[in-house]
Amino acid sequence: MVDDLLGNILERVVARNPGEPEFHQAITEVLHTLQPLLERRPEYLDQRIVERVCEPDRQVLFRVVWQDDAGRVQVNRGLRVQFNSALGPYKGGLRFHPSVNLGIIKFLGFEQTFKNALTGLGMGGGKGGSDFDPKGRSDAEVMRFCQAFMTELVRHIGPHTDVPAGDIGVGGREIGYLFGQYKRLTNAYDSGVLTGKGVGWGGALGRTEATGFGAVFFLSHLLASRKRTLDGLTATVSGSGNVATYAVAKLEELGARVVAVSDSSGSVHDPAGIDLALLRQVKEVERARISEYAARRSGSTFLRGARPWAIPCDVALPCATQNELDESDARSLIANGCIAVVEGANMPSTAGAIELLRQAGVAFGPAKAANAGGVATSGLEMQQNASRQQWTFDQTVGRLAEIMQRIHDTCETTADEFGRPGDLLLGANIAGFRQVADAMLAHGVV
Repeated sequence: MVDDLLGNILERVVARNPGEPEFHQAITEVLHTLQPLLERRPEYLDQRIVERVCEPDRQVLFRVVWQDDAGRVQVNRGLRVQFNSALGPYKGGLRFHPSVNLGIIKFLGFEQTFKNALTGLGMGGGKGGSDFDPKGRSDAEVMRFCQAFMTELVRHIGPHTDVPAGDIGVGGREIGYLFGQYKRLTNAYDSGVLTGKGVGWGGALGRTEATGFGAVFFLSHLLASRKRTLDGLTATVSGSGNVATYAVAKLEELGARVVAVSDSSGSVHDPAGIDLALLRQVKEVERARISEYAARRSGSTFLRGARPWAIPCDVALPCATQNELDESDARSLIANGCIAVVEGANMPSTAGAIELLRQAGVAFGPAKAANAGGVATSGLEMQQNASRQQWTFDQTVGRLAEIMQRIHDTCETTADEFGRPGDLLLGANIAGFRQVADAMLAHGVV
């Protein structure tokens, strides 16, 4: 009966949101795990909580017009999806990338709602961005775009309404330009309106490292529950941006040897272990392609157009983008003896890949749990802004470590509670959904 109802709900959601495959995928994943919860809590169905959770509170699309360095007028599209505020103000990043469209922003906002719930920090879910590509643009062009983007976004955000942060294509530079324009338009130094800010003007120490560190903290707890540690294990990490770089740093600190990283052009295999200083020089300072790492590092190999999942490893962390690890990749990881996959990006594994990993007994850390370190530390940044304080790096990272352990333990105990021990995907989905649903019930029909 409940299964049929969920199938009907999913059918209606897909029909109502045509041409949005990532959003359909995210909704399908969550709904397929909710049956045992809904059988115990029929009031969620009676009050149509599932349908309400699948429909964003608000979707804002707007034109962004700016001039490039040659004086040519450029036109981009801006988006902000305020998905659910049952637990607090909308919270989620801004993504600047050519692939951005409404379906991707909705999938990210939907996932963010449950991820934020798992942190326990009182944040709702939202996401935004633009199809603007900052790659190859001058600082002046990025500034003009960010100013034009914020000129529209300013009317939709605020520290008690919606608090954006960074995501792909939006780092410290972009946050700075966005905040400067917000301050200019509002005549208010409201540091709580954005997170991921510079440390000198309201940012939190440890925020830059948080998502990568958090994924590795989660991985260490996942392994500990199976009586293993990271010491002596080999790891592969996709991506070479903020998340991947700091995942590599924390993996190495905990005794693992990272043998591969990647970017959109291909992967680098470095059997001796990734040289973190060189990686940061190439990607953060020079903003070059990952092939430049292989050109300078003796013994490493650049694999053009390839993802790193065929390289033998004990643990794998997809930290780049959605659907980057498919069934073929899962088979390669399984065949090479991989014991754990932890998602550092948003929905980086396809449904088919996750099922193959589950069947093979590979420990799996889902994104909405393992990827929560960044938004958790954004929540800590909001706390510091509200109290006009700045914590030390160790204080922030210590709080982050506690939060990631609590998230892991919540997912694990919830999976046990519903008869699926070790299924942290089910545990994360049910735990996050239950928190949001109970708040929605308490608020009435709104």
